[in-house]
Amino acid sequence: MQPTVQSSKRVRLIKRVELLWEMLLWRFRLIAIVPVVMSLVSTLLTFALGTRDIFKSFKFIFFAPETEKAANTALASVVSGIDFYLIGVALLIFGYGLYELLISEIDVYRAQSDTDDSGGLLDIRTLDQLKEKLVKVLVVALIVSAFKSMISIPVKDVNTLIYFCVCVLLLSMSGFLIAIKAPKFPKNN
Repeated sequence: MQPTVQSSKRVRLIKRVELLWEMLLWRFRLIAIVPVVMSLVSTLLTFALGTRDIFKSFKFIFFAPETEKAANTALASVVSGIDFYLIGVALLIFGYGLYELLISEIDVYRAQSDTDDSGGLLDIRTLDQLKEKLVKVLVVALIVSAFKSMISIPVKDVNTLIYFCVCVLLLSMSGFLIAIKAPKFPKNN
């Protein structure tokens, strides 16, 4: 009779230690608040940089002599600002997604939502969905960066024009590829 009482106490002690460990492990997820906050701060920074670049374009429009180079520089500044905004949006998506995946759903959004079955602000339920949304925004940011670089390329001969056209074709294809849905393949067990 004595061994069963001792084994029962031992089982309860193991369960209690396991419960404490799991509670500590569950609360440790809150460390993810650091990258969430830093991504939101980085979003503010990239938005400020984008706004600065767009205001810089005013200098070329209103205070520089009217030349093709000034117009190209102004356009490049505007495109650079848009690029910073897109990077900021990617950081915002990362922060929201990480928060909803690891910490908590954004209750303020749910309270204002019309439907009871809303999937969150960005409807991110898995890490793969977060990666998919980030990749789409980052590809668009890369397309804008390529466009900014292409503005400054002078087209003086046929080879440059062909390279320019190939770049436009590749950028168009990348835009098309991120717009289509990839087929879901069954997992092999």
